[in-house]
Amino acid sequence: MSAGGMYGSSMPRGGVRGSGWGHRLSNALKTTVLLAGLTALLLFVGERLGGPQGLVVAGFFVVVMNFGSYWFSDRIALAMHGARPLEYAEAPWLHQMVERLAARAGMPKPKLYLLPTRTPNAFATGRNPEHAAVAVTAGIVDILDQRELEGVLAHELAHVKNRDTLIGTVAATLAGVISYAAQMIFWFGGSLLGRGDDEEGGLAHTLGNLGVLLVAPIAATLLQLAVSRSREYGADATGAELCGDPDALASALMKLERGAELMPYDRAPATSHLFIVNPLSGGAIMGLFSTHPPIPERVRRLREMSASMGSRTWRRAWA
Repeated sequence: MSAGGMYGSSMPRGGVRGSGWGHRLSNALKTTVLLAGLTALLLFVGERLGGPQGLVVAGFFVVVMNFGSYWFSDRIALAMHGARPLEYAEAPWLHQMVERLAARAGMPKPKLYLLPTRTPNAFATGRNPEHAAVAVTAGIVDILDQRELEGVLAHELAHVKNRDTLIGTVAATLAGVISYAAQMIFWFGGSLLGRGDDEEGGLAHTLGNLGVLLVAPIAATLLQLAVSRSREYGADATGAELCGDPDALASALMKLERGAELMPYDRAPATSHLFIVNPLSGGAIMGLFSTHPPIPERVRRLREMSASMGSRTWRRAWA
């Protein structure tokens, strides 16, 4: 790659304003609601399938999950994708780019990780800026130039700056556990599904349990949707201001969307909302359940922001 990644002249002066305490409070409330919702869902599934004993077991897992989701969700998310640390000597230009953006954002430089997949994408994780990581796929550097890649990295650092990463990784961890639990019960929990067959209404009870197992992963996904889509618009806005080049991020989003369509990536579907573009394939129906807003709308807002960059009114496009 060329040295064209140094785009200091295109960056606005005065530093990135970013999000204040109001946004942090909003994300804290969303995290609380998400934890409460997923906790209630897991307790309900446990009681439905195992009665009082199942409720106790589910309660134990809830305590472990909530503790682990806060302290270790970033490591779990990275491990799900087989990410490895990207050493400075492997890509010094990439580390320098992140260092420059992090300094501009007024935050510590996050750790860099590499995902071993040719699908072009990236995500950020971590409970706060002091414990953050940015992961890029091996394929992203093949289709983006440095200007576009800088826009992507600025978007991911914006998630960290806006305190979006905690709620995203918590959602990924808990939703993943619920989905995996449902799959495990389908394969190995036949006795639980049939609990009460000897009682009156045993068949109805079994069918009800099957319904719970089908609905639980969908409910977990809907909870993710409730907190995911608005975060992407906010990260686009903050990231575009951070790099000073909304058009670069818009161009990158279009390329990444095409890359995901050609090479969908479904290693850990519960973490799909962490990525800058949805890594999963799907048609119009699946689009209704997408954790990401439509790329054309994101690009439209970025183009509008670019046209009005330098004006005090450019933020109105993101209201």
